[in-house]
Amino acid sequence: MFSNTVFKMKLTVRQQQVLDFIRSEHRQTGIMPSTREIQHHFGFSSQTAAVAHLRALEKKGAISRRQQDGGRRKARCLYFAGSEDRQPLLDVPVYGSIPAGYGDDTTPVADGTLTVDARSLGVSDKVKTYALKVRGESMIGAHILSGDHVILEYREPRNHDIVAALIDGETTLKRYVVNGNRPYLKAENPNFPDLIPAQELVIQGVMVGLIRGR
Repeated sequence: MFSNTVFKMKLTVRQQQVLDFIRSEHRQTGIMPSTREIQHHFGFSSQTAAVAHLRALEKKGAISRRQQDGGRRKARCLYFAGSEDRQPLLDVPVYGSIPAGYGDDTTPVADGTLTVDARSLGVSDKVKTYALKVRGESMIGAHILSGDHVILEYREPRNHDIVAALIDGETTLKRYVVNGNRPYLKAENPNFPDLIPAQELVIQGVMVGLIRGR
């Protein structure tokens, strides 16, 4: 199937299966399967096994990864060896879920990674990004549905950006609006009220991409 690709070392049967799977998923969905999805597809006991196979594929020249500068939440830019377009794929950490509804005072927890096609999403591999899974329907007017993943970037928001925000101790996904000098969070569903901070409004990330839920 991939006879035109020459690797540094011969792949094992399992390594070839993993490579075939991630290629197939990327062609069908436009994104790479996460390490958790690889784990579930092959029945590995942990994500560590999936990561080990990716490292082996990198070592053997089947894929290449370029690590992004930055802190602990760094992404990796991944390419298929021999691909014609060499589109960059980013391995973005998923930090739990976020309510697109009323606020939630729960703390996001790391929950694996989501590998995305950086070019098609317009995501840069030179900035820190992370992902959250959406819960709720307050942003359906912006075509953000429950079960989708939003890709967020650490930067200052502009007026009308969609943001993950901590408002008076609760986290939510809303549109950031500045009215005069007073910012507030606007829902994209008439059934949900706008949120005006009483004391605190901290922007935790600006939405730069969306992965539709499967």
